[in-house]
Amino acid sequence: SRTVRHADSHGRTTRISSRRIVSLADPRLATMETTFIAEDWSGELEVWSGIDGEVTNGGVADYRMLADHHLRIVNMAEPTQDTVLLDAETTQSGIRIAMAARTTVRGAADVQRAHEARTAGSTGHRIRFTLAAGKPVSVEKVVAVATSRDRAISTPALAAAARVARAPHFAHLLAAHKRAWKALWDRFGVTLGNGERAGLALTLNTFHVLQSLPPADIDAGIPARGLHGEGYRGHVFWDELFVYPMLTLRVPDVTRGLLLYRQRRLVEARAAASTAGFAGAMFPWQSGSDGREETPRELWNARSGRWMRDNSRRQRHVGLAVAYSVWKYYEVTGDVQFLASYGAELLAEVARFVTSLAVHDVPADRYDISGVMGPDEFHDGYPNAPGTGVRNNAYTNVLAAWVLQRAGEAIALVPGCPSRQPVSARERETWDHLSRRLRVPFHDDGVISQFDGYEKLAEFGWDAYRARYGDISRLDLILEAEGDSPNRYRLSKQADVLMLFYLFSAEEIRAILGRLGYGFPPAAIPRTIAFYLARTSHGSTLSRLVQAWVLARSDRHGSWSLLARTLDSDLADVQGGTTREGVHLGAMAGSADLVLRCYSGLDVSGGALRLNPVLPPELAHLGFAIVYRGQPITVRMNSHRVQLRLHAGTAAPIRVRIGDQTRTLRPGDEWSAPINGRAPRSQQGSSPVVSPCPHLSPAERPS
Repeated sequence: SRTVRHADSHGRTTRISSRRIVSLADPRLATMETTFIAEDWSGELEVWSGIDGEVTNGGVADYRMLADHHLRIVNMAEPTQDTVLLDAETTQSGIRIAMAARTTVRGAADVQRAHEARTAGSTGHRIRFTLAAGKPVSVEKVVAVATSRDRAISTPALAAAARVARAPHFAHLLAAHKRAWKALWDRFGVTLGNGERAGLALTLNTFHVLQSLPPADIDAGIPARGLHGEGYRGHVFWDELFVYPMLTLRVPDVTRGLLLYRQRRLVEARAAASTAGFAGAMFPWQSGSDGREETPRELWNARSGRWMRDNSRRQRHVGLAVAYSVWKYYEVTGDVQFLASYGAELLAEVARFVTSLAVHDVPADRYDISGVMGPDEFHDGYPNAPGTGVRNNAYTNVLAAWVLQRAGEAIALVPGCPSRQPVSARERETWDHLSRRLRVPFHDDGVISQFDGYEKLAEFGWDAYRARYGDISRLDLILEAEGDSPNRYRLSKQADVLMLFYLFSAEEIRAILGRLGYGFPPAAIPRTIAFYLARTSHGSTLSRLVQAWVLARSDRHGSWSLLARTLDSDLADVQGGTTREGVHLGAMAGSADLVLRCYSGLDVSGGALRLNPVLPPELAHLGFAIVYRGQPITVRMNSHRVQLRLHAGTAAPIRVRIGDQTRTLRPGDEWSAPINGRAPRSQQGSSPVVSPCPHLSPAERPS
């Protein structure tokens, strides 16, 4: 909603108030109600209401030299005296888009209208009416959209015209919109104690994620900047990895639909792998509408005025992220049907790709993966071999080992799953062997190395560069402008090795490394975390999110501070101008997920729901709702107690573990338990206890 008071050169003051929604109840409808009040005058007012088919995409400075007009007008019409219709087609993909707008006036008796095209690519009505001083007149506009990808329609133009003709008026649309949001917010709302500013930011971030999700019957993924953001031209990255968790625990069917977006593009991923000489499926770093690789070959550097080579397509970990999300969805939902019909095949095809990437070092009986980039986009090769990728990126290899193991388990769970190429027993044996023998590099002191040779790179002069440039988040651009390269230094754009501590608990990481034959003592964990915390430039909004997660159990105040920065990523435009190109959905969803899962200690592995909270001192209490294995649950907690209420229904019993206590609960049950099965020390005449971290023991916590 918006209100403007306008004073013109003749001393007349007009109040203009508008309310506008895109309907959540019917996402193909939008409506706007604009009310005019002449405060100190009477006379005629003219309004133009229509549809503009000449919109351009000019919001990203780096794209200004590229094509920005993506619609071709097919037809414009006036179906009724109060409705106009514009039928257009996208210039590349040939997708038909029709919009119909119905405009009505309330509160004025002398309404005159004329069909008028203000430009060659627009159509609308010029409407005139008389305002009497102090008396409101409202102009209501309802718009319907239809595309050639919609189901159960004849043509987009006919569908749009029919939808707008039967659409109710603004008040009814608003009421339905509110009801739909309330139902959704009952699932997604989070109560934060003592965190009003953070609570508002968290609410806004959650809202943006929810309004960016495609309807269930739309074949669309989650672009990094949303389909409404021009940044990255609508491409889908791995950012969905950070979005799925907040959805799966509330609306798992939405996650299922989004995973199907990837599954439908499996054919293209297989083709990409085959063309590159690999087996299985190779998902692209930037996915286009059909799933092909859309990563640009070059990146414009405004600092140097030069084009830089962009080798981001070497990030082979995207498919691993898809496979990880498939398994986590299954763990939360127990949806064996999805695993049998789609998920197991996705896991198998990613496992095949990883297997074909790995090269056997026979003397060491180790497998190496070369020519890749990790999540840290600053290193696309070695100092003397830029663009050729690195060898044995630890994040890629550790996650690959985990995916190979899960792929074998999935096939064992659903042996009859559909696949273009059935999985043989020999293939499963290969996956099992590879999951035990992939190479993971370490520094001499036991720190996990980001990749082979990382410890031999030069240290970077952080203080000098901060003094010279201030914001050094994009060191790749700064160094290229200086004729240098980040390939020479121990630095990272964003979390790379630390992503492992985001995806897995310390116990899980030690188990994966142990299966690979590596010892990883508890004392090596804080050294690894501290090493990379000090060498990250935060060139991505996802970076501080991951570090906030990693520190949540060892430095609660530091974690909260990093979360606050993440929550402000778009509110404060912390990257200095990127928010106008589109919000950062991964960081928005991830910040909500951090509060939901990390601070509450919520975990769903091992066939049980686990809660072991350690709230930051800034957070007195926390409340939220989740759905686990079809069972809606309301959760309330503070630093010493957790309360669960299972909603009545027909869901199967679930296993729940709070601290060191485990129970089987049924619909309608309630359970209030002290953390770790003990009464808080405050009840024993001492100060409240903070529950020990299930991820990091005291010896493992970084200084």
